[in-house]
Amino acid sequence: MIKAEGIFKSYGQLNVLKGIDLHIEKGEIVSIVGASGAGKSTLLHIIGTLDKADKGQIEINNILINSLNDRKLSDFRNKHIGFVFQFHHLLPEFTAIENICIPAFIAKVKQKEAISKAMEILDFLGLKDRAEHKPTELSGGEQQRIAVARALINQPDVIFADEPSGNLDSTNAKELHKLFFDLRNKFNQTFVIVTHNEELANMADRKITMKDGMILL
Repeated sequence: MIKAEGIFKSYGQLNVLKGIDLHIEKGEIVSIVGASGAGKSTLLHIIGTLDKADKGQIEINNILINSLNDRKLSDFRNKHIGFVFQFHHLLPEFTAIENICIPAFIAKVKQKEAISKAMEILDFLGLKDRAEHKPTELSGGEQQRIAVARALINQPDVIFADEPSGNLDSTNAKELHKLFFDLRNKFNQTFVIVTHNEELANMADRKITMKDGMILL
């Protein structure tokens, strides 16, 4: 479902990615590990369309990402890609359900339909009774699950997660890790996860190790 071929990226004189080839199947959970500075997050941001490679091409669901202009790329990202970061980035002035619905509203989904879908996801996550709570009224684990719900609202082809449990205690981290696999089992959701958490990395269908901007074979 995802093909990244010959990906190079430099920032000034610093060569961060040095010719990455990566293929990911639909419904696969892939972890990317390696020391800090290995290029993991840069790779994730490039295949997630948040950054552009200097060289190489990326295909997601047979769409050549390099061929899209900025407006089409933004539209593609909104409809086909979900993101979960180490920090939940929920908007504090909005309730949980309002935060979840934001990507759907951007995609011009009708309010009633978006709210219905958001409540369905909240129910699956066991957070239906938290729909009207603001982020400050939620625990860290609940906030991160709301962030996952927001990533799911547009039924994306893939969710890219960058250290998703890095800000959670061990109990909440375990619950979040289990959630990713529950979502894959229920929705055949694809995940690409950058993590330092060995337990999560080893749970994945495939673990990719990076070093000095390259994938170790």
